[in-house]
Amino acid sequence: MKVKFTPSARNQFLSAIKYIQKDKPSAAKNFRNKAETVLRRIEEFPDSGRVIPEFPELPYREVIVTPYRFFYKKRDDIVWIAEVWHGAQLPKKPKS
Repeated sequence: MKVKFTPSARNQFLSAIKYIQKDKPSAAKNFRNKAETVLRRIEEFPDSGRVIPEFPELPYREVIVTPYRFFYKKRDDIVWIAEVWHGAQLPKKPKS
């Protein structure tokens, strides 16, 4: 499978990196590296993420790269990252 970001999720991810980078560039680099490692894992094992606790009825899963949550959905041979939320945010239903 291939991992791809929706345009809004890509913006959320890049905004998170920029936000972290303002205070500590090395932490931003570590976050990005950890995210890439986790995303490579779901490329190989797309069911390894957990069901989103707030929305168990939806066909989305999540992986956590502290302090962010990556919500994703499998479609054909692609794992689509639909949302990237800070763990302190109250999530809304992911958009298809």
